Amino acid sequence: MPSPLLTIEVDRRDAGSARLRLAGELDFDTAPELVEAAAGLRRDGLQELWLDFTDVTLCDSSGLSALVLIHRAGTGAVHLLGLNAQIRQLLDRTGLAELLTAPPRTATGDAREVG
Repeated sequence: MPSPLLTIEVDRRDAGSARLRLAGELDFDTAPELVEAAAGLRRDGLQELWLDFTDVTLCDSSGLSALVLIHRAGTGAVHLLGLNAQIRQLLDRTGLAELLTAPPRTATGDAREVG
């Protein structure tokens, strides 16, 4: 059974930033799509990227590698929003939570943006 596709919805927030709402699986097959979407936004002059993981159902090592590539390729911050417990744990264990701008854990261990 093929894995669900990753959907990336882009919302240009202002002259220098954009929010990418991700839905589906961020894995070996779909990670290049995210890297290319981020690269395209950066070519358009949008350096600060907000990646919304609220509807991401899976993130594997290829997804984590994509986040590192996006971080290294730009000059602005990469913010992660809507992290579920599994993805937050992966970021914590690999040290990527410190590299990327991930919100602090809440009392329940879940990080979500409000508003």
